[in-house]
Amino acid sequence: MDPDLDLTLERVIRAPRETVWRAWTDPSQLARWWVPAPSRCRVDRLEPRPGGAFVTRLSDDGAGFLPHTDACFLVVDEPERIVFTNAIDGTWRPAAPAPVAMTAAIALEEHPEGTRYRVLVRHGDPESRARHEKLGFLEGWGSVADQLTALAERTVSP
Repeated sequence: MDPDLDLTLERVIRAPRETVWRAWTDPSQLARWWVPAPSRCRVDRLEPRPGGAFVTRLSDDGAGFLPHTDACFLVVDEPERIVFTNAIDGTWRPAAPAPVAMTAAIALEEHPEGTRYRVLVRHGDPESRARHEKLGFLEGWGSVADQLTALAERTVSP
């Protein structure tokens, strides 16, 4: 991790790693947590394999959906790691995404209480990192991590 270029987030999710993995790789589950509530997510393409597309849309009113994520998976190591970038879109074309280009690495590690969930978001320059942080990285990625946690933990509750 480079503190000048990278942002991180970590949680312990009290659910098996396979449950958290499914929440990332099953379109119907991803749609339930990928955008901060009360906004809604629609998954257009989710191909969790290297080179696969990751395309979602976001709606504030549940009716009109606007582009949200248009990315490409770089690494998919079941059930422990997902890496994607929005610098390449879901059709493998170079992209200039707003507000910043990034590469996100999601690590799922065994933990005595369930799964250690770690996010590392890499940026190309300090200005992009600072812009992403100022736009609310911790709040946005934090809220969706909390939603993922709630979904995964509900899934395993008796």
